[in-house]
Amino acid sequence: MSQTKDKYQAFLETAPKLPRHIAIIMDGNGRWAQQRGQAREQGHAAGAKALDKVMRAAVALGIPYLTVYAFSTENWGRPQGEVEALMSLLVETIREQTPGMQEHGVRLLAIGDLDRLPSISRTALAEAIEKTQHNDKLTLTLALSYSARWELSHCMRRIATEIQRGLYLPEEIDEAVISQRLCTAGLPDPDLLIRTGGEQRISNFLLWQTAYAELYFSPIYWPDFDGDALLEAISDYSGRERRYGLTREQINKPIQQAEDTDLATTHDA
Repeated sequence: MSQTKDKYQAFLETAPKLPRHIAIIMDGNGRWAQQRGQAREQGHAAGAKALDKVMRAAVALGIPYLTVYAFSTENWGRPQGEVEALMSLLVETIREQTPGMQEHGVRLLAIGDLDRLPSISRTALAEAIEKTQHNDKLTLTLALSYSARWELSHCMRRIATEIQRGLYLPEEIDEAVISQRLCTAGLPDPDLLIRTGGEQRISNFLLWQTAYAELYFSPIYWPDFDGDALLEAISDYSGRERRYGLTREQINKPIQQAEDTDLATTHDA
């Protein structure tokens, strides 16, 4: 354990910048299992263990927000046996990992069309969310029965109702109003979006929130993704320049102005 802590500490001493919020599309469980001649359910179970490793790594690195795509609205269309196994695994994983979340200061949240989940899954989620609500090291958000199109449709219906009730005029609807009515209201937008498993698409995940996120595609199947793989993703992110639609000169200008100010202060002294 001490070697692991030393590894993360050494990384923190050299990394120029860290993402505040990491979002992950956890892909590749089924293919991981297929390569090993195992059932898909075994791949999902291995994926749950990988999430625990990545969660602990995020805490060690001081990453305050981690959001993972655990189950999409499209996943309801998978074979019934696989869906039932996933829902059972969800309950089992939450109950097993809640003590670890408590130990490491992890607050659990869940977003999505949660009413579609089985009652036992909703109960397990609610209990874990309540138990961890005061933890402040890492906010781990599970996207369950979630898709960005569902989220945006839900948001638009809510805004339309508020306009009908006279709470807003149509011309008053701006980006802030929309953001405050998304599932992720109160959370910062992701800085880094990681997708494992080799595919290079966003798959209907946090489309609004990842407008300016850096994208990182890893060939590693999710069950094999660990703290070292997370460090590689963050290292790649650290070397990028986020411009938010501006030019490099505009981004660098405030830095140069700050350096000039420091230089002038030194001369005055």
